[in-house]
Formats: sequence, C-alpha cells, structure tokens
Amino acid sequence: MKTSTAWFLACRPKTLSVSLSPVLVGSAIAWHDSGALLWLPLLAAALGAAFIQIGTNLFNDVGDFLRGTDTPDRLGPKRATAEGWLTPGKVKAGAWLSFALAFVCGIVLVWHGGWPIVAIGLASLAAGWAYTGGPKPIAYGPLGEVFVFIFFGLVAVGGSYYLQTFSLTATALAAAALVGIHAAAVITVNNYRDLDGDARNGKNTLAVRLGRPATRRIYAAEMLAPYVLLPLLAGLGWPGALPLLSLPLAFRLIHRFHHEAPGPAFNDILAATAGLQLVFALLLTLSFAI
Repeated sequence: MKTSTAWFLACRPKTLSVSLSPVLVGSAIAWHDSGALLWLPLLAAALGAAFIQIGTNLFNDVGDFLRGTDTPDRLGPKRATAEGWLTPGKVKAGAWLSFALAFVCGIVLVWHGGWPIVAIGLASLAAGWAYTGGPKPIAYGPLGEVFVFIFFGLVAVGGSYYLQTFSLTATALAAAALVGIHAAAVITVNNYRDLDGDARNGKNTLAVRLGRPATRRIYAAEMLAPYVLLPLLAGLGWPGALPLLSLPLAFRLIHRFHHEAPGPAFNDILAATAGLQLVFALLLTLSFAI
C-alpha cells in the first residue's frame, strides 16, 4: 500500500465530518444572531477541530495496537499500525504533528478570542490525547460517548459561537446538545461492533458494561433525541423543522443497527451515522440561515 493511502486511511476520513458539523452550526447561529460572519475564526476553528480529531484518531490507532486491543479478529476497518502499513513511531509522530497544527490554529483563535479560547484549546488537546493515552484512557472506560458529546458538541458549537460573538446563549447550547448527541452515536456504533473483542481485551466501554440489548436502545435514543429536542429551538419558526427531513435516515439506521449481525456491516453503519450527523447539522445550519 502507498504511504499516502495509509496515512489517509489512518486519519479515518469517513467520520471527520464529526468535527466539521459543530463548527458550521455554531457559526450559523452566530450569523443569525449578529448578522455578521468572521471568516478567519471560522476557518481556524474548522481546521483546528479537524486536526484534533485526526490526532486523536492516530493516537487511538497506535495506542490500541500497543495495548494489544487491535487483534487479527478485529471487525472494524483495518488500522495502519496493526496492519504494518506504518510503524508505531511514525503514527505517534503524525499524531503529535496533528496536535501541533491544531495548536497553530489555536494561536490564531487565542489572538482573536482571548483567554477563554486558551482554556478550550488546552482542554481539547489534553482530552484528545487522554482518549487513548495515559494510564486510564477514556476509550477504555464507559465515558467515550460523554467525551464526544462534550467536546464535539458543547465545546465545539459553543466555542465556534463565542469566537463570532464573544458571548454564549441558551440557543447555542441547545443546538450544541443536539449535535453532540448524534456525535456520541458514532462512538456507540464503534463500541457495539467491537463489544466482544473489547470485552476479551479489558476494554470496558459502555457497550461492554451494558450489553448489546441496552446498547441498541441507547443508539436508538441517541439517534432520535435531537429530533425530539428540536422544540428547544422554537424561536426559529418553521425553518427549525428542517432537520426533520433527515429523520427517515435515522429510522433506517436504527433498523439496521437492531437487525444487522455485529460485523463488517457496522463499518457502513458507522460511516452512515457520521453522515446523518452532518446532514442534520447542515439542515440545522440552513434553519438559522433562512
């Protein structure tokens, strides 16, 4: 395999939209509230979020390999380190480079947004490393979904809104929760697919703790809750209902999640869940733009 292809796959491009969606939503709400849009902070926030997600993915790639979690019977997409496409040293260096690029983006954001952005940026970088690194990785416990909800929902949407307006509103936080819940569903798919292997390797995710029937119910709740909570954005009027156009896709994914056997099919469900979050976010963005 070409080195460039290996790096591309290691970044997990099918789910990178999880970091883009909240930036779009937060910036759209800010434009709706202020009537202006600052493009430099938007671009720096989008790139910074993407680099943090890529760095987290690369640390996860090498971390799972070194801990022995990525074994030959893994059901998920092939990983660069485990397959021998890239050495652990190179993948770890790539992860630190991604975080360094995110830090550069953060310098721009701090120059614009001040010390609150320092706190957000450092917390995001630390959490990205701790997801698989350190003595007690987040990914090896039951809080993976909570981590994603906070950092790819509340922090990313709220931070993007703050960069545009230097304030924070209840509407922005409500929208952040909707986006974050769908982001958490992506982790639920991953952990449900890998439940058996994770249990054998001591990776006590929420899915391992609760079992498959309960995890199926959690996924359904994560997929549907953002639609149920749309009335929190009632001030938008009829455009606030636009995200409902993606509801049929949510039902289709819930059906597949409940009826497909855990295996390679869940790799498609994983990508489609990230895709649903992006579609929902784009429709929500349009709701605020109309």
